Amino acid sequence: MSAHETRLLLLGAVALFEPINGYQIRRELVSWEVDKWAHVNPGSIYHGLSRLTEQGHLVRHELRDGTRDVAVYELTDQGRDELATLLRASLETVDPYDTVAFHAAFSMLPLLARDEVLASLGVRRAGLEATIARFPEAEHAKGEWGPPHALRAAQLWRDTAVAELAWLERTLRDIEDGTLKFERQEDWGWEPPPDDPGWQMELDRTKYRALLGR
Repeated sequence: MSAHETRLLLLGAVALFEPINGYQIRRELVSWEVDKWAHVNPGSIYHGLSRLTEQGHLVRHELRDGTRDVAVYELTDQGRDELATLLRASLETVDPYDTVAFHAAFSMLPLLARDEVLASLGVRRAGLEATIARFPEAEHAKGEWGPPHALRAAQLWRDTAVAELAWLERTLRDIEDGTLKFERQEDWGWEPPPDDPGWQMELDRTKYRALLGR
């Protein structure tokens, strides 16, 4: 797991739910199973938050919540710029060998406007088409890809890119015609179940905002 994806996930989680405390960030990312697909060690999340705060991407507020002290995080303007850069790069860059950054960015689409998403995914579509053209088709394969097992591996990467391109075309159509709703002000036609921790997180966010004088 590269520092790029770790920064993206932490900054994105704060942006989605700010102001938010460290435990809530950890719980939210663990619920996304980032330890499985993004290889983020849950124990490293607090270190990452501290590092991003030191770098000026986050601000940490020490609040008194009833009988306990709590540290809550928000993005700085610098952090928002950094997150926007990471999101664009992750949505647009095609790496047939590693799609973790794209999955992380796609999970954070509500942070972007529709036209921004369409522009970045349009760039990705062109990148996928170029990737598909670079890998060999079975009936046109030559010896430059090495022995048969190496050729088969290359064809798997090509087929994976072909499948993603088909998925992306459907996704772009759904975004363009409004079938896929993701901006926060839109009605998604969905809400978390009654026992979802997100309801308590929303109550805490309202309380933190009051404590911060917002």
